[in-house]
Amino acid sequence: MSGNDNIIKHSDKGQEKVTFEEEWVATHVPTTEEQMQATRISALVPLNGQIYIADYDPAWPAFFQREAVRIQAALGERILLLEHVGSTSVPGLAAKPRIDILLVVADSADEPSYVPALESRAYVLHIREPDWHEHRVFKGPDTDVNLHVFSPGCSEIDRRLLFRDWLRQHEADRQLYERTKRELARKNWKYTQNYADAKTAAVGEILARAQKSVLEH
Repeated sequence: MSGNDNIIKHSDKGQEKVTFEEEWVATHVPTTEEQMQATRISALVPLNGQIYIADYDPAWPAFFQREAVRIQAALGERILLLEHVGSTSVPGLAAKPRIDILLVVADSADEPSYVPALESRAYVLHIREPDWHEHRVFKGPDTDVNLHVFSPGCSEIDRRLLFRDWLRQHEADRQLYERTKRELARKNWKYTQNYADAKTAAVGEILARAQKSVLEH
């Protein structure tokens, strides 16, 4: 196991002509209740309350490492990329205490090639989104985990890594994102997804700066 978050350093880059910001804003329109239910494997459970945001916990990377060991044991060489992403992967950033993990396999739509192996380690398929990058989400066996599965070449892979790396290196945007989250978290939301949708503008703004910097260098 490596000492950083990069378990396997390989990723096929997509050839998108739109910016990450444009794609993010275009695809992250407010999600209807019907759309949410259509992608859930189990029943859609309302929150009907506020979002809990925790101060940064230095234990979060260790939680990721523990899950990475489980996933590697389940999938072995079928893993093309395994990364800690989301707010808990950014030191100093307050977050919902949920570990987001990015997993890339040869074909995320080919569920028989990897779902049974993950289920053998007590991961549970929670979301199936065939119309959005063939995205799959699993819940972890004990730690609060969202395991996101994509195929190589998906623009969402690069977007998540760029967003994470930018926030790790740029305090002003890290603070902007945290302020946005804390302000929104104080509101009452029917579903957690509604809170996530409300962050779209702030995420798009930060992504625009991040991608502009990458293109300039």
